[in-house]
Amino acid sequence: MNILDLRQTSVRQLEPLLEEEARHWHDELHWDYRGALDLIKRFLEAHALCGCVAFENGSAAGYSFYVLEEQKGLIGGLYVSPRFPQADIGRRLLEEMLSSMRALPQLSRIEAQLMPFGGPVDNPLREQGFKLYTRQFMLLDLQKNDEPRAGASAGMRLDRWNDRFFEPCAKLIYLSYANHVDGEINDQYRSRAGALRFLKNIILLPGCGQFVPGASFVLRQPGSDDLIGAVLTSEVSPGVGHTTQICVLPGYQGHGLGRMLMQTSAETLRALKFRELTLTVTSQNRSAVQLYENLHFTTIRSFTAGVWPR
Repeated sequence: MNILDLRQTSVRQLEPLLEEEARHWHDELHWDYRGALDLIKRFLEAHALCGCVAFENGSAAGYSFYVLEEQKGLIGGLYVSPRFPQADIGRRLLEEMLSSMRALPQLSRIEAQLMPFGGPVDNPLREQGFKLYTRQFMLLDLQKNDEPRAGASAGMRLDRWNDRFFEPCAKLIYLSYANHVDGEINDQYRSRAGALRFLKNIILLPGCGQFVPGASFVLRQPGSDDLIGAVLTSEVSPGVGHTTQICVLPGYQGHGLGRMLMQTSAETLRALKFRELTLTVTSQNRSAVQLYENLHFTTIRSFTAGVWPR
């Protein structure tokens, strides 16, 4: 096995591996990953993507990459073809990449959310000092499940997404995830500025699919732009929606608002002829998992999130 810096490789060398990865995303997660791969290819062509690639007998067997955000590094992906020894290659790629990341003096935190296409990662990450969390990828068959929507609490306004809600929604996310496990996993939730960056990523960039404003809603009191709850939705492949964010302000939780927002989004997607809706949730967030199970979501894959503080 030969490990090279991604910046020393070409799109042509990785093309078969990237196409294979896209098939896994489509077949196993019902996700059209080509938009994200197009972005990866553009960075590869510019020799600007940090990470490494493993070659076996001249063929690319696996790759991993990371991005930097101020003092944080984010492992953006790890994929190893099942045609090769995934566990060994995945471990080597992680070790090489983490060694490079830790050599950066400004780096104080590394986050990873790794879909299960690179072989087992729990032990390699744990050995490298990461704290691990299990996350679930859940799916709802919109053609089979159609429950009547619960009404909003009296006096609240339910509005479709409008760009004027960027700042209020960032504030909502920041307040909703205070002292929450998801704030441990993603530190963007810990500040309003970070939450705004997160919002812009899921709404403006292709990594989480194409944003669907017509199936994204906010809940507020009349006469105020301060939000009580929000559900944001993207299209990740034709006919498949993905809930990129669902949150309710503390103090309003436990009153069925999250359920109502999810049902409203699902009902709208059905009217738009969507077939499925997916989401991800941290297993430790039991109340959210139970809500989604009650709405007839089923877990189709589990994956690992990890955090390393210097």
